[in-house]
Amino acid sequence: MKKVLLTVTAVISASLLSSAAWSQASCKNRGELDVNYCDENGDLVADLPKDQKKWKNPSTLVWAYTPVEDPAVYEKIFSPFTQHLAACTGKKVVFFQVQNNAAEIEAMRSGRLHVAGFSTGPTAFAVNVAGAVPFAVKGYAKDFQGYNLIVVTKASGAIQKLADLKGKKVAHTSPSSNSGNMAPRALFPSEGVTPEKDYTVVYSGKHDSSILGVMKGDYDAAPVASDVYERMARRGQIKESDFRVIYRSKKFPTSSFAYAHDLEPKLADKVLSCFYDYRFTPDMVKAFDGADRFFPINYKTTWEPVRQVAAAGGESFGKAAYQKETEREAAAAAAKKK
Repeated sequence: MKKVLLTVTAVISASLLSSAAWSQASCKNRGELDVNYCDENGDLVADLPKDQKKWKNPSTLVWAYTPVEDPAVYEKIFSPFTQHLAACTGKKVVFFQVQNNAAEIEAMRSGRLHVAGFSTGPTAFAVNVAGAVPFAVKGYAKDFQGYNLIVVTKASGAIQKLADLKGKKVAHTSPSSNSGNMAPRALFPSEGVTPEKDYTVVYSGKHDSSILGVMKGDYDAAPVASDVYERMARRGQIKESDFRVIYRSKKFPTSSFAYAHDLEPKLADKVLSCFYDYRFTPDMVKAFDGADRFFPINYKTTWEPVRQVAAAGGESFGKAAYQKETEREAAAAAAKKK
C-alpha cells in the first residue's frame, strides 16, 4: 500500500506542478484555483485562456458521469443523451467510464475529458484543480434537484440515533465526497458524534457499496446521499424496510455538469445549448427521481452551501487538499483489495 501511495502522490504532484497557463505576475486573481488557472472576473471558476492557441476544439468529445454507482449503469442510462450530444454538436461523442472521483478529475485536468458530471463534493475539487466550469444540475422546470445527507443502519439493529454510532464501524464513501464524508465530518460533531474519534471510519468507495455493506452487516451504519438510496430502492436493489434512517440534513445540490475551461467558446456555447434544450427520456426521468432536464446553475451561488460545510469542517478544495484526498482515496482502494 505504501508503494501505491508513493506512486499516486508522485504522479499527481508532477502533473499538478506542470506548466501554468498564467504566471503569478499576469494573473490578478486566482483564489483557490490551481496555478494553471486564473479567475479575474471573480466567479470562482477558471477563465478561458487568454492565448487562443490554448483553446480546444476536439473532433471527438469525451464525456463522463460521476462514479457514484456502477459506471456501466449510467453509460446505458445516458446513451440517448450521448447520441443527442453527438448529433447536436456534429462531433463524435464517447462516454468514458470512470472508476473513482480522482480518476475523473485527473482526466479533465489532463485534457482527456471535455464534459463531465461530477458528484457534489468532487465538483469543487474539479473546479479548483481541473479547471471545470459547472453549468447545470439535473432538475425540473422551476428548480434544480437536490439531495440530503442521510445516515442509514439496519432496521433490525439497535442503532436509533447518531449518538449510538459511538464505538461502531461506519462506512464513509470516499474522502472527496460531500454527503459521504465531508458533510458528516462538519455536521456530526454538533450532534455529539465526531468521525474517527467516536467511531471507526471505513471507506467503501461508493454510496451503493456503503448501503449494500450496511445491509450485509459489513458496516454498522453509513452516511450516504438520499437520492442514491432512493434510486436503489426503486430499482429493487434494496428494500427500504430493511433500513432505518437516523439522520437527515438540509438540501444540497446533486451532481453538477461541467465543461473544461479551455474549450473553444463557440463549442462551449454549443455544448450548453445541447444540454439545456434536451429533455430526458422516460427511463432517465425514472432513474433520476423525476428530473426531466439539465437545469442551469451558477457555481458561485449554487455550491456555496457545499463550500460552507467544508469550511465548517476545516476542509478546503485547493490543490493541497486534493492531493491529501487522493492519497486517502488510494489508501482506501488498496485496503479494499486486501
